[in-house]
Formats: sequence, structure tokens, C-alpha cells
Amino acid sequence: MIQRLLSNRLTEFVGSGKAIIIMGARQVGKTTVLKSIFGDKDNVLWLNADEQDVRSVFENASSTRLKAVFRDNKIVVIDEAQRISDVGLKLKLITDQIPDIQLVVTGSSSFELANRTNEPLTGRKWEFQMFPLTFSELVSHNGLLEEKRMLPHRLVYGSYPEVVSKPAIEEDLLKMLSDSYLYKDIFTIESIHRPEKIVKILQALAYQIGSEVSYNELGQICSLDSKTVEKYISLLEQAYIIFRLPTYSKNLRNELKNSRKVFFWDLGIRNAVIGNFLPIEKRTDVGAMFENYMIAERIKINRYAQKNVTHWFWRTTARQEVDFLEVSAQKMSAFEFKWNPKKSKVSAPLSFQNAYPDVDFLTVTPDNVEDFLLG
Repeated sequence: MIQRLLSNRLTEFVGSGKAIIIMGARQVGKTTVLKSIFGDKDNVLWLNADEQDVRSVFENASSTRLKAVFRDNKIVVIDEAQRISDVGLKLKLITDQIPDIQLVVTGSSSFELANRTNEPLTGRKWEFQMFPLTFSELVSHNGLLEEKRMLPHRLVYGSYPEVVSKPAIEEDLLKMLSDSYLYKDIFTIESIHRPEKIVKILQALAYQIGSEVSYNELGQICSLDSKTVEKYISLLEQAYIIFRLPTYSKNLRNELKNSRKVFFWDLGIRNAVIGNFLPIEKRTDVGAMFENYMIAERIKINRYAQKNVTHWFWRTTARQEVDFLEVSAQKMSAFEFKWNPKKSKVSAPLSFQNAYPDVDFLTVTPDNVEDFLLG
């Protein structure tokens, strides 16, 4: 089994007296990680809130009723907890009234779980995010040489655990996930009456990775107003399907101020959304895919390491651009991504160098990805 980066961190917080909340898209391995931690213990109660009878347990719940359900178990794991109504208040009831229980909760939709737990569980929870397999996790399992060889494959099929472990049916698995499963909670919880629109927006975004996104333009494509488009993009982001990268501006008058790009957490999902599993050699979008992969992987490892950094891209009205910026209180680092290793000598635009003279700059190609993702 591939060892996940989150496993050791989670173990550190067991028995802390606070709820442990893990958020991430469906099928990224949240339950598998918890099984690896608690699977051999006898005093664990597993509940899946996708099941109606489990959700019923929490309707009009009292501490007395929940104690009867939990019995002598000391650890209670609730999967897909976003399906429970008023979930934050229910979790607060458990942490306050049954303090000897270690509560562990997973959720596939951050908007639902976070919004309904933040206030009730203030000071009572540890919160973590989980993503598809990272480059570093796969390197630990397969070795650096093998994983670098697999890079073209990862750009096409992504890194969902089941997709990686079952290559014979990877296209079928990705089609199943992208068809509706990943945004199942958006449709049910948000009561979206025209789900075909959100799918159409996702398809439009899939064709625009690496490019600046206009809500007005997307609205014209999907016959929606720009505010609805922004709402749908926010929901897709909070469901861990996509993420937005804003533009950085500080010193120059001609820097773009309010632009953004949208990327996918997993390229297998992106390619399934547009129905394109052609190999890298036959594609025209490989540069954008490589950029998406590198940025998503870097943000994933930064979040696992809980680094206090922000992420941006940089561009001017004259179309001078830096693909990716990583900014902390101490320094800024800039990165350019080139699928062709022969372009590794690229330097930052002169206007960027003049405005930010002390910034480290690295061009990342398939030859040196380990410097960016393992360094």
C-alpha cells in the first residue's frame, strides 16, 4: 500500500481531546488512511453518513442517544459527514458531552463541512485536507526514476489512488468519477436545478487551464450570468475539483490586478471531463497540462507540510508573465514550467526582475521536477 503523507500527522493528534476533520474529494483515500491507523483496533465505531440509517441516528440527537449508539467504543469515525444536517452542532454535542470519545470525521465537500463546523467547533477541532496521490508519495513507493518515467502517464490519467492501482481500467474509473460522483454533494446539498450547466462550466474550464479565466466569457459559453458562473466555480473549488490561482501585483502600474487562472487538482479528472485520453505525443495541450500538474503538486505538498505560503501567477498588460509565485513572509520564489527540457534556460521577464530583484527563479522541466517537488 502506498504510504500517505497525512498518516503520521493524523496519528499525532489522536487523543488530543479535539475532533479530527479530514476534507477532500471523494475517492482520494481518506477512509483508507483511517483504516490504516485504526483498522486493527477493537474499540472503533465506523459510520458512513452516505447511508440513510446513519443520518437518522443524528436527527434530533441527544448525548444520551449518541452514547447508546457509541456504546463502549472510544473512537468514532464518521465518513462523508457533510450529509448530516446541522453537522457542526452534532459534532459539538459529541465533543462537549462525550469527551472520552475521539471523534474523527471525513467530508468530501469543504463548503458544507467547513461552513457548518467552523463556528460550532471553534477551538474543538484539528482540520486537515487530503488530495490525490502526490509525486513525493509515488516516489517513495515506486522510486524516483520510475516515477519520472511515469510523468507523461500521470499527465493523462492523474493520480487518484484507485486509478494508479488499477491501470487496466483507469479510463472507466475516471469516467465514473467525472460523470457525477465527484460533484454529487453539490447537486444534492446545494439543490442545483440545472446540473448540466455546472458540468458545462467544468468542461469550459478544462479547455482553459493555464489561461486567464473570464466569468463573463464563461457565462456567454454556458448561457449564465457572471455571478452564477462565479458561484458555480466556487462550489467546484470547495468540492476539491478545481482551484483558483490569483494574480500577484505590488510594484508595477501595468501589473494585472484582479485576474485569475483555474486549475484542476487532478489531470485525470480534467481529461475525463473533456473525453481526451490521447497520449502526450499526440496532444497540443501538453504545456498547459505540465503547468497544471506542477502547480497542483506544489500546493498539495505545501498544504501537507502546513507551510505558511501563498501562491500566485504574475502578468502584465503587455503579456509578460511568470507562471507561478510562492510567497512567504521571508521571501518570494518564482517558477516557469517548460515541457521541453531544451527551454530550461528561460529567465524571468526583465520588468519582473527589476521590480522584484531578490526573487529566486527556477525553470522546471521534466528533467528536474524533483528539485521543485522534492526539494
